[in-house]
Amino acid sequence: MKKFKIGKIEMDSPTVMAPLAGVTNLPFRLMAKDMGAGLVVSEMVSANGLIYESDKTYRLMESKPQEKPLSIQLFGSDPAMMAEAARRVQETGADMIDINCGCSVKKVLKTGSGSALMSTPELARDIFKAVKEAITIPLTVKMRSGWDTSGDDAMLLARLAEEVGVDAVAVHPRTAKQAFRGHSDWSVIKRVKEALSIPVIGNGDILTPEDAIRMFDTTGCDAVMIGRAAIGDPAIFKRTNALLSGDIVKPTLVDHFAMMERYFTDSLDYFTDEYIACKTMRSRLGWFVKGLPDCSAFRQDAISLSTREEGLALIRSYKEKLGDGECLEKIMQSGRFAES
Repeated sequence: MKKFKIGKIEMDSPTVMAPLAGVTNLPFRLMAKDMGAGLVVSEMVSANGLIYESDKTYRLMESKPQEKPLSIQLFGSDPAMMAEAARRVQETGADMIDINCGCSVKKVLKTGSGSALMSTPELARDIFKAVKEAITIPLTVKMRSGWDTSGDDAMLLARLAEEVGVDAVAVHPRTAKQAFRGHSDWSVIKRVKEALSIPVIGNGDILTPEDAIRMFDTTGCDAVMIGRAAIGDPAIFKRTNALLSGDIVKPTLVDHFAMMERYFTDSLDYFTDEYIACKTMRSRLGWFVKGLPDCSAFRQDAISLSTREEGLALIRSYKEKLGDGECLEKIMQSGRFAES
């Protein structure tokens, strides 16, 4: 399997866990890393929040050595504030910094951040330059195709990023208006890759390991970034890495539930407040049962979770339910899991 390098940092795998707001906190990143992600990226971190020393903002950057290399994604629209925020991120021990030029949520756009920077390329360039000069660790930029389907915005922004010394770019070829709707246009990734000499990471519509291989072959990208498909199925990184080496691997149902249980307990430890953690995990546990028999009943039961014991009991009882009879037969026929 080929290695992947950004600046002087070499990853074991050319697979990246995409930054996802409300998802890629420390417990999730550790799980993705353990499943083979070459690089993990934090949730969006507000430059303003860092400058004003918000405890909640700093909490997003909490890390452990096991997840290295770690990239912290920053968003903001003021070059000086972004530079100062980047310095503070570097001081925390992050391995690289990513600048968000892709978020199209209204509250982010209103600040001139995220995808808004794709319509103000000179400001974006000033931000890239200021941040690059403020740090010694690698700098990357994540962008969309732009505000229309041409991909011209991405081409311009990627070139500006390379000019000021950005070490790599990630391209999610949906427009800002699309959000996650419709299909991503991988030809935009290919155009950016052909135009730049720095690494290009492809992102968008990778739902299976086979999709990842197809993106490599179609676009020539240096690495693939997997987002929503890893929610509830972090083992997609392990399967993708295996396929890149010419092998096919599948988790067992036992493996899957062990990962689910670990994610639940790690998250409760991370949030510290048991009730708040359980309330958060009610929907997140549902990610792991998508497509499994009677998953709707599991989700319904998860709605009222309030303690660690209730959560573990629910996970284990559902696992036992699926472990034999018609349910197990149906699961094995799907081809999703290997036999235990």
